[in-house]
Order: sequence, then C-alpha cells, then structure tokens
Amino acid sequence: MLALTKIASLGLLLPLLGCASFAPSLESERRYSAISPWTQASAHAWRHHKFPGKGSTQFTYARQDGRDAMAASAVSSASMLRQTVHIPPDQLGQVKFSWKVPELIAQADMALREVDDSPVRIVLAFDGDRSRFSAKNAMLSELSHAITGEPLPYATLMYVWCNSRAPGTVIINPRTDRIRTLVVESGGKNLNQWLDYERDIRADYVKAFGESPGALVGIGIMTDTDNTRSTTQAWYGQLTLAAGK
Repeated sequence: MLALTKIASLGLLLPLLGCASFAPSLESERRYSAISPWTQASAHAWRHHKFPGKGSTQFTYARQDGRDAMAASAVSSASMLRQTVHIPPDQLGQVKFSWKVPELIAQADMALREVDDSPVRIVLAFDGDRSRFSAKNAMLSELSHAITGEPLPYATLMYVWCNSRAPGTVIINPRTDRIRTLVVESGGKNLNQWLDYERDIRADYVKAFGESPGALVGIGIMTDTDNTRSTTQAWYGQLTLAAGK
C-alpha cells in the first residue's frame, strides 16, 4: 500500500512512456509532423491516460473563439492526453502549441510537491541511458514499471504557465530531477486570451538538463488540480512538431 501511494503521488508524469518498446507513430515518420490539430475525429486518436488513485480531468473537443481546441476541465483531478512518437535526436526541431487559460490556480506552486498543480502543461518525454539514473531514480523507475507497466522516462520536459516565476525559469520536480519544467508564461497579465508559442526542443532540453537530448518518445497535454483540491478549466490549441533541418 505504501508503494502504491508513493507512485500515485509521485507519478503524475512517470507513466508518460519513455522507452524503446514503443513503435513510431505515423506522424513521427514525416519530416513535418502534425500531432494534432484537434478535430472531433482526430481527438479520439489520443490516449487518455489516468493515474492510480486520481480523479480524471475531462478532455473534450471544442470550438473556442473560432479555433479547434481541446477543452480541459479539472475538479480535484489529474490525467493527461498523450501520444507515442519516435523522433531521433538529429531530427528534433520545434514544438508549436497554444493555450487559453481563464484563471490561475491560486495555491499552486510547482516547486512544492504538496501543491504541484498547473492549469496547462505541454509534456515531452525522452529516451536515454537509464544506467545513468541515480539509485533513487532507478528505484522510482522500477516502482513505476511494477505498478503501471511503464518505466520512468529517461527525461521529461514540461512547458507550463507559472503563477509567479519569470519565463525561462527551470523548475526541478521536487520528486525526481528527471522531470524538469520550463516556465513559458507567468502571472495573470495574459489570462483569458489565446497565446501561441514556438519552442526549440533541443535548446530547451539543454537549458533544462545541461546535456543533449535523446529521442523524443512521447508528447502529452495535462491539466491537474489534485494536490490543491481545486477546480480549473483551460483550452489547448493545435500542437505540432516540426522536424529539424
């Protein structure tokens, strides 16, 4: 029971998929990969991943301000939509995404495990040499595999909207240093409007982890309020990967 509880609280991001057992998706074979746009049909191609012991965030296709979007509604819940890819390191390019957030989660702080929630997250999982894991991370990976059937990804990089930290800040997850968060939006100035981003995956990975990335093996969106026991809503726009030259 203790191990299960530990993984449940630890594992918001552990099950994102991070090893070579996942076959490349059709999208990852193209030089220009459209992971979405969201449409009523394509939205169902994403897998809704639920976490042990957690309520599920509701993800539904929506038209929002004339855009195809994925609406996320979280009530003391945490889950994600995810898709498996396989993009080699030498083909990593840009990730383009957009979101609209009506309000922030007042109590949230992603540097504190007790209140580690966010209205929006873009999540990228990478392969790598797990023999380099610390003893703690190796144990967490084994626990995750035993309970969820999926090991801890070698590295997970998230793009988030933070309550107070400046854009460009890297937050190391309080549970494992193999999950790192890059703040791309901060504070309440740009709430309730669509914001569009284009990020260099390789450069952001190097900034966050201090090393070159391995293959990109998973991508997801996640809205969570389980730790703060709060309610939030957000919309995700198109999410695309552009291969490097």
